[in-house]
Amino acid sequence: MDLPTPTQGALSENMRLPDFLVLGTQKGGTTTLQHFLNQHPKVFLAPNKEVHYFTKHWAQPITWYANHFIGASTNQRCGEITPFYLFHPEAPQRINSLLPDTKLIVLLRDPVERSISQYFHSKRLGLESLSLEHALEVEVERLRTGKQQHLQEHSYVSRSRYLEQLDRYMQLFKTEQLLVLQSEAFFNNPAKAWRKLESFLGLSKAPIPAVIPRANPGRWEATSVSDEVRSMLRQQLLATAQEVRRRYGFGWSWA
Repeated sequence: MDLPTPTQGALSENMRLPDFLVLGTQKGGTTTLQHFLNQHPKVFLAPNKEVHYFTKHWAQPITWYANHFIGASTNQRCGEITPFYLFHPEAPQRINSLLPDTKLIVLLRDPVERSISQYFHSKRLGLESLSLEHALEVEVERLRTGKQQHLQEHSYVSRSRYLEQLDRYMQLFKTEQLLVLQSEAFFNNPAKAWRKLESFLGLSKAPIPAVIPRANPGRWEATSVSDEVRSMLRQQLLATAQEVRRRYGFGWSWA
């Protein structure tokens, strides 16, 4: 059962809440985006990526959350980046209850490659003991248990079904509050993404950051994945990729 909006501890005059949130997706470039945004003088990001207030720490008082932005100046936009927000089923309602006017940013990566990357990410962290094929086979069964670890760490294909996740936000927020960017385009043309972000967040123009190396890259494990597994994933995620192209005007060559 969902917890009520936290009310313990009134905010003092100098305390801030975020003006924007980066919702995800996991393994979609959010860590690189954090480094990118940190170079804009009018942006203040929570010092630690993945605050998880609207997922793991919803029971904390609102002052706990506001303390993450205590260093922001009055002329900066405050934000935080937690990729689990996009997938967590209760995060949209929680965010809307506290921050109904906030700006929301999403990076979408090729859903097949994102699924594979998440699997190897969990494997490297010691969070996954199964083979890729077996993990994909039992994913639905794992998620059905409702365990937090499965929801966050073992949701490989489910977290790549972007439309179901985005729809939960679109039911609660206005279209103009959401900016959806393609991960691959962000890496290939960061200058264009920079200007989009400035416009979306209402920021004054600042010099485009120097090229930032991709953060948290894999270790080329994905090259070991068979064509059969990739083909299976493309079949499962074809409708997602096609609808992303229709809605947002970008896509991937296989769809």
